[in-house]
Amino acid sequence: METELAAGTSPASAGPIPSTALATPTARKAARLQVWRRRTQTGFFLLFLLAPALNLLRFDLYDTQLWFLGMRWSLGIDALIRGEVSATQAAMSLLLRAFVPGLLFVALFLGIAYRYGRLYCGWLCPHFSMVESLNHLLHRACGKLSLWDRSTTPRAGVQPQARWWPIFGLSCVLMGFLWAITLLTYLLPPAVIWGGLVHGSLTVNQMRFLVAATLIFSAEFAFARHLFCRFGCAVGLFQSLAWMANPRGMVVAFARERARECKSCGTAAPALVPGGSACDSACPMRLHPRNIKRMMFSCVQCGQCLEACEATQTAQHRAPTLEWQVGVDALRETLRQRREELKERD
Repeated sequence: METELAAGTSPASAGPIPSTALATPTARKAARLQVWRRRTQTGFFLLFLLAPALNLLRFDLYDTQLWFLGMRWSLGIDALIRGEVSATQAAMSLLLRAFVPGLLFVALFLGIAYRYGRLYCGWLCPHFSMVESLNHLLHRACGKLSLWDRSTTPRAGVQPQARWWPIFGLSCVLMGFLWAITLLTYLLPPAVIWGGLVHGSLTVNQMRFLVAATLIFSAEFAFARHLFCRFGCAVGLFQSLAWMANPRGMVVAFARERARECKSCGTAAPALVPGGSACDSACPMRLHPRNIKRMMFSCVQCGQCLEACEATQTAQHRAPTLEWQVGVDALRETLRQRREELKERD
């Protein structure tokens, strides 16, 4: 994947792209990579929903038992209480079954983030999949990606229509309920929860949890989904911190010496970008991809800005001004940004 990611041509479409804009091999490669991103998102979302039912990962509060990959995962504490093992054996079991796997997983996860940024967020995270879907529905309703946006975000082939408002609201509630009941199945047997829901035999506490969690998640999806991704999600935050610490980490690099070409982004290709600034309009996190790395703290490496830039520049028979860079190229870009910052301060 690294070769494809570093090539800087892997975007996801923010709107329908005419076939003429996808005529080059580079653009077709970008489109294929974006298809893979959609597939990984879909697959991981299904895994998120089905993992408790398949005993791939859940903690049963009834039996105080952790299930992992279809097996009961014991730390040896119960055996120590029953006197079946010594304290030393229990300590070694705890170390090998809990601390070592946990540390290895965290090291691997942060290692990937250190080099590639919030790759998990843009390519796997179930919550971000919902963010993108709701962005699309809200944009259909009012032309904005967030209820808090001051202005609309023009996109090709999309005219806001009021009939999409009920669909957006209902989707927020349905997604909120889906998240609430899924999280509950990570703590209680899925057969009990889903069976109780179908037969109307859920306990009072289970109903209270579902109602409260549904309300909270629905409100978050409707009003604060971007805010949560940026500042409320610990998984995303630690990925960003690891990425920011690496000057060689993958970045969206902007060819500033060709900045004038961005002026024709909307005028030369109005069918692709009605309002210009294709990369800004495409970003689902509402960031400005041409900005410096420090201002792209919440970038999820989805590549949609790259696709938008590729499409508009291809329509003008020019190479894109945005591309992914990693390693030495990313270091060069980071140093260049720092020099420009120092010049602006002086």
